[in-house]
Amino acid sequence: MIKFAFMINRIDGTSVEDFVDHHRNHHAPLFTSIPESTKYVRKYTVSHPVPARNYPKPAYDGLTEIWFDSWADHDAFFASDNYKQLVNPDEATFIDQGSIGVMVTQETIIV
Repeated sequence: MIKFAFMINRIDGTSVEDFVDHHRNHHAPLFTSIPESTKYVRKYTVSHPVPARNYPKPAYDGLTEIWFDSWADHDAFFASDNYKQLVNPDEATFIDQGSIGVMVTQETIIV
């Protein structure tokens, strides 16, 4: 399993509330509406920071996790016409493309 964590920030001038609403209620349904999401994606989550005492302000406004069984599935998903024509253009409407942090991992369960 190959896991991607995309740490994202909102574009300038967008409120936190509008960013979260768009991410959860527009972008996520758009992402899951394309057939490639059920064919290639094993898990897709969107998360947003919550107030936490004694912790610093989060460095990012959101987190998207996408899991794939293989690099071939990753490549097929992101190369698909549906992703390139429908999902990817929406990302630029609410995500600051220059501040995206990406971590690619393989999980090791400890507990």
